[in-house]
Amino acid sequence: MQIGPRYKKARYLGAPVFAKTQTQKFALRAERKARKPRGRGGKSEYGRQMLEKQKARYSYGVSGGQFTKYVKIALKTQGDNAKNLVRILEGRLDNVILRAGFAPTRSAARQMVSHGHITVNGSKIDVPSYDVNVGDRLSIRDGSRKKALFGKLDESLKATKSPAWLTVDADKKEILVAGEPAAEPSDLQFDIRSVLEFFTR
Repeated sequence: MQIGPRYKKARYLGAPVFAKTQTQKFALRAERKARKPRGRGGKSEYGRQMLEKQKARYSYGVSGGQFTKYVKIALKTQGDNAKNLVRILEGRLDNVILRAGFAPTRSAARQMVSHGHITVNGSKIDVPSYDVNVGDRLSIRDGSRKKALFGKLDESLKATKSPAWLTVDADKKEILVAGEPAAEPSDLQFDIRSVLEFFTR
């Protein structure tokens, strides 16, 4: 997905949505220089919800059409709509690769998958949006293990604290989806409830 200059986009959204591609200084500057509300009343409720939707979309590197599709699925699925949407977004294969520490950035994770370096249950999957399931085992394709792309993987795995629903075997370079994909509210760069309100207003 083309996103244009990351700094300008992060500044407009008022959140370091590309934190994995930014230095700490870069992310802090984006937050400090968030665009101030225009007019006496600031943003309307609609405008605020729209902004949260954009934060969510760019946080996961998802196109507008694909994001809308995810929301519709979340709303039709039984249970908590917010948890449903987060489960869909977190369950994307490129996101799992990122969360586990196999890639330093979301774009790198997407590249790893699209170039066929990742397997799911032994089968090569080259679709970044592939939806993982509990019990799935992800690994690096045998023919890709010695590529420079994974040269610093050991260091990355040591420095990464993966979420509770992922079990990472650093020796085997394997990821087990041990539970339902989820995220704590504090881990999100957006207000999930406002995102859903935007689509259900």
